[in-house]
Amino acid sequence: MILIVDDIRANLVALKKVLELHNFDVDTAESGDEALKKILKKDYCLIIMDVQMPGMDGFEVAEILAGSNRTKDIPVIFLSAVNKQKKFIFKGYETGGVDYITKPVDSDLLILKVKTFLKIYHQKNELKSIQDLLSKEIEIRKEAQNNLEEKIAERTKQLVMKNEELELRNHELQQFSWVVSHDLKEPIRKVQMFIKIINERYLVKNEKSVDYVARIIRSAERMEALITDLLDYSRLSSTVIPEPTDLNDILQEIVADFDFLIDQKSATILIDPLPTLIAIPSQLRQVFQNLIGNSLKFSKKDVAPIIEITCERIENKEFDSVPSATGNFVRLIVKDNGIGFDEIHLDRIFMIFQSLHDRQTYQGTGIGLAITKKIIEKHNGLITAKSAEGEGASFIIILPIESELK
Repeated sequence: MILIVDDIRANLVALKKVLELHNFDVDTAESGDEALKKILKKDYCLIIMDVQMPGMDGFEVAEILAGSNRTKDIPVIFLSAVNKQKKFIFKGYETGGVDYITKPVDSDLLILKVKTFLKIYHQKNELKSIQDLLSKEIEIRKEAQNNLEEKIAERTKQLVMKNEELELRNHELQQFSWVVSHDLKEPIRKVQMFIKIINERYLVKNEKSVDYVARIIRSAERMEALITDLLDYSRLSSTVIPEPTDLNDILQEIVADFDFLIDQKSATILIDPLPTLIAIPSQLRQVFQNLIGNSLKFSKKDVAPIIEITCERIENKEFDSVPSATGNFVRLIVKDNGIGFDEIHLDRIFMIFQSLHDRQTYQGTGIGLAITKKIIEKHNGLITAKSAEGEGASFIIILPIESELK
């Protein structure tokens, strides 16, 4: 709404009609005092005010409006038929007026200016609303950030305490594993020793007796292997410093260890030139020992095992990553022509104590691949397998060239 302030009623009526013809809402006041009273009760978006009025003139009213936060942004257009000198015009602007128009008023020019200042006023209000919203948003975000920082600090403190507790428990668990392993292995060794003495010195050569003793010996050997594997599994949580590890040396040692079994099964092992990685040598040795051992163990009857170990440098830590001479990872594949397995069971083969094959036919503890997976993950790598029943298996390993131990 627009407020017109003039002590001459005829001027008020004329201006009011001009503005109303252009669909403006108009209110009037015949003095400065009346104008201030109305401004206190209503919101106006523009004031058109005569300068020369009895009592309080237009300049005084404008100064009062400029001193109040509620009214300081209301644009004021001064009208004057008497005070046309520059000093009065300057004073009009100094007291907060946005324009100074001398009478007689050009109605077209006045309407144009009214529209312009109303538009500016509304834009300023919109801008102010946006600024207020932004200020509130900033305050909300600051509060949320402070709360988040407090929560993060508290959560970090909890995690540190939990980590310290886990490290203590892990240390206790490792000590427990060592003690239990030693205490379990000792009686098993004695069982094996005395059974062998009984078998060699005192056993009557009875077919059933020999069979029963052989079963006891095999059970004791399986128990010993299980304890050894469990101990190896528990050791993986301990901290070991990585070092340059030549995979070629590791594979040569493993092939030498399996020399008797390789000759027995007429196996062929083909190995690509392999890289040197920053890793834990003993753990990677265990990885390849488990994989090659499985390939020899799960070979087809009357078919000579063929084991191929290939390697290529790749771009990313992904199974299907493209080869790259400057990549930061290597892809190692251990492939055989053995009995294979159904890929529907892929997740199971890396779980502890899981075995897809008859343990009477294929001896094992069901821990080897679980250890392998844990070692690869400890080196920040990946492992998976591809296979089909009767068509062999391929184990794919992704490892970083530089040490990234978890």
